[in-house]
Amino acid sequence: MDLDERKLKILQAIIRNYLETGEPVGSRTISKYTDLNLSSATIRNEMSDLEELGYILQPHTSAGRIPSDKGYRLYVDHMMLEKEEQLNQATQEVKELQKLLLEREDKMESVLKQMAKMLAANTNYATMISAPQVKGNKLKFIQLSRVEKCQLLTTIVVEGNVIKNSMIVVDDPLDDETLLKLNILLNTNLNGLPIEEINLAMIAKLKQQAGDCANIVAEVMDAVASQIKNDENVEIYTSGANNIFKYPELADNQRASELITTFEEKQLLTELVNETLTDETGTGIQVYIGNETPVRTMKDCSVVTATYELEEGVKGTIGIIGPRRMDYDKVIHTLKTLKSQLDTIYKKDDGQT
Repeated sequence: MDLDERKLKILQAIIRNYLETGEPVGSRTISKYTDLNLSSATIRNEMSDLEELGYILQPHTSAGRIPSDKGYRLYVDHMMLEKEEQLNQATQEVKELQKLLLEREDKMESVLKQMAKMLAANTNYATMISAPQVKGNKLKFIQLSRVEKCQLLTTIVVEGNVIKNSMIVVDDPLDDETLLKLNILLNTNLNGLPIEEINLAMIAKLKQQAGDCANIVAEVMDAVASQIKNDENVEIYTSGANNIFKYPELADNQRASELITTFEEKQLLTELVNETLTDETGTGIQVYIGNETPVRTMKDCSVVTATYELEEGVKGTIGIIGPRRMDYDKVIHTLKTLKSQLDTIYKKDDGQT
C-alpha cells in the first residue's frame, strides 16, 4: 500500500535520525523531529503501522525503531524522485533562461552598436563600447543532457546567468538513471561554489563517487575551467574612428594609421577594457591623459572610460578617445548619462521579458 503523507514524514524522520545517530529512534524523538505536531501516542500508533508494513524494525522490546531494507528502499526511491523533479524543473528553467538570454543578447548588441554610433556623432570623437562580461566566478547550475547515443551536452550556468555549452563524447551510451545520478552528484557538490574553491582533491572525490563515469566528471570539470575563465575575446563595438582626422595633432599619417589599426583589430582595446573593469576606485569613470593610457598607440590622446553594470558581476566599458584638448566636462557628463540610460534600457527589457 502507498503510505499517506503523515506516515511518510514519520518514516523519513526515523531514517534521517538513525543515519545521524546510529541509535534506535523512539516516538518522543520523532515528536520533536517533525513539524506534524502529533502526540507521542499518535506517533507510536503510526510507527506500529509502519512496522507491520515492514518499513521499520524493533531490534528488541522497549527499544526504538530502526529502518528495514524496505524502508531504506522507499526512502532512497522517494529521495531520487524528488531530486529528479527538482532537476527537471531546473532544466526547464535553464532552457527558458537560455532562450531569454539569447534574445536579450541580440537586443543588447543592437543597443550597444547604436550607442557607439550616437556617441561618436554627438562628441566628434572616436568611441568604443564593450559587451558586458561576467566578472563573477560562481557556478549556479550544471546540466548533462544526451544529444546523441554517445554524445552529451554540458550546459554550465554561471554567476550573472550566463550560459556556456560544451560537447562531451562518451565511449558507451549512458542510461537515464546514470545520467540523473551524475547531474545530482555534480550539482549537489558544485552549486554556488566559487571556482577558486574547486581543487584537485574535490575533483578526485567527485571522480571516485562517479565510479565508471569518472572520465565524464573529468571532462565536465575541464569544460568548467575553460568556460569560466575570463574570455580574452571581448566583443567591442567601435564608431567614429575617422573623427581622428579632424584633429591636426592626430591626423599625421603614422599616428592616424596606428589609431585606425587599433580600432580595426581591437586587441589593444581589449587591454583597455580589462584594465577599466578591474578598477576598484568605485567611481566608474576614469580619465587617461597621454602616456597614462594603457594603449601604446593612444599616447597622444586622452581616453575617458565609464564602467556600466547591468547586474551584479556583469560589467562593460564605454570609452571616448580624442585629443588631449577634448571637452572633458562634456565627455564625462555624456558618459554618466549613457551609463544611466543603459541601466534603464536593460531593466525595462528585463521587466518585460
